Amino acid sequence: MKAGFIGLGSLGKAMVKRLVAEGVELVVWNRTAEKAIGLGVEFEETPAMLASRADVIFLSLFDSEAVEAVLADRDGLLEGPCQGKIVVDTTTNQVEAVLRFHGLVAAKGGVYVEAPVLGSVPQAERGELTFLLGVDAGAIGRVGSYLENLARTVFRFEEPGLATKVKLIESMVLGSFMVTLGEALGLGEAVGMPRARVLDILAAGAGNSALMTAKKRKLEKEDFSPELASTTLHKDLRYLEELAASLRWSSIQSRSTTDLFARAISGGEGGLDFSAICKAITRLRND
Repeated sequence: MKAGFIGLGSLGKAMVKRLVAEGVELVVWNRTAEKAIGLGVEFEETPAMLASRADVIFLSLFDSEAVEAVLADRDGLLEGPCQGKIVVDTTTNQVEAVLRFHGLVAAKGGVYVEAPVLGSVPQAERGELTFLLGVDAGAIGRVGSYLENLARTVFRFEEPGLATKVKLIESMVLGSFMVTLGEALGLGEAVGMPRARVLDILAAGAGNSALMTAKKRKLEKEDFSPELASTTLHKDLRYLEELAASLRWSSIQSRSTTDLFARAISGGEGGLDFSAICKAITRLRND
């Protein structure tokens, strides 16, 4: 039986291409059917119909609202045959929503697997994503062969919701570090250093990181075509703020980073890669 895949945004499409390149037969569904053209996969008419054709079904959606709609709306996944099926959700979700999704899928006889990922389009294309996998021992064997094609590293968590919490914490690090790099780049240019030179120096010192490696060329060339859009990261940061509030944890770092990305979005940069935050920093400084 084929595997299923729902959600053909930038990251979802990259994962689909990787799976197909590794010989995995897929049947997919997306709200915009045109996004499946040229992928070499079969397209199903509804999530419910897809459920009848796949035992393992991946989701890669924008937010928890989209996941709930795919699961529970009319013709949603849970209206199909779900007994014994595994739903692997790579979406970055709200923690409370994830706990609800576990219950919804279990009530239909299936298994819901939290599987938020670290990395974006380039890592997906190379099969080098990191998965934060909330899964029991009975399900890991059934999803492991697919993860071997997509992941360089897998961290497992047994407590429901914990993988999602860790992903939201990582989003704070990702966003705040990008803000720091962006401001350092602006300051370097302000003192008269060419952009490429500033980036070389940062990369040789404290800025040396996986993020710098991934974004150095984009920053140097000012190529802000989206690998991870600012709107997506801002959504993740808002979910993190909800988590922090539930813990009564007041995070100055999280609030300031979330606010800056909100201002970038209001300035028309939401569809750009999140590394374009350097543009927002320069604009706001000049306002």
